[in-house]
Amino acid sequence: MTRLAPASEAQPVVLVVDDDPLVRGSLDSLFRSVDFAVRNYGSAQEFLDAPLPETPCCLVVDVRMPHMGGFECRDRLAERGVDLPVIFLTGHGDIPMSVKAMKGGAVDFLTKPFRDQDMLDAVNAGLARAAERRSAAQESAGMRQRFATLTARERQVMEGVVRGLLNKQIAGELGIAEITVKLHRASLMRKMGLRTVPDLVRAAESLAPLDGVA
Repeated sequence: MTRLAPASEAQPVVLVVDDDPLVRGSLDSLFRSVDFAVRNYGSAQEFLDAPLPETPCCLVVDVRMPHMGGFECRDRLAERGVDLPVIFLTGHGDIPMSVKAMKGGAVDFLTKPFRDQDMLDAVNAGLARAAERRSAAQESAGMRQRFATLTARERQVMEGVVRGLLNKQIAGELGIAEITVKLHRASLMRKMGLRTVPDLVRAAESLAPLDGVA
């Protein structure tokens, strides 16, 4: 499992992987000039062996390096379940390589020498994507924690609501009074921190495949 290393919550991190020390130094100066934290690695393996920051981050990686290139590095991350926004760099790019990068979900594919502004634009886009993913993951984790507080009966009622059943129909399926369904429904909505049925349906979709979720 990929380890996480402490980092300042307020400061995003740019991870630079390039075997050329001049490129690493140039990128380090560029990113620090706009107050990004930077971690530099001379090889893909060195990067993969290091702990990842806990804050939003994106990866700037050279496509062609000895032993392991940028595409394989990204694949290794995917095998670990790590989904980092990636910006690929190359000194010898071509259209098929660019297409491969973008189809794989890359933020951008830049050819050396690149314009500083193009790199900063790509990194800003990557960090914004990372922040969105982090926020979504935190929301999902919070939703799962709230779901865990529901009773078995509340989960049954929630499943019925998500399926589009009326209170009367849910009561019939569960063999309880309709007023009891209403009480359970109000309770589960309060515990889940939700206000509307569409919100509940979206929550159920994010929670699947937990038991008791339609």
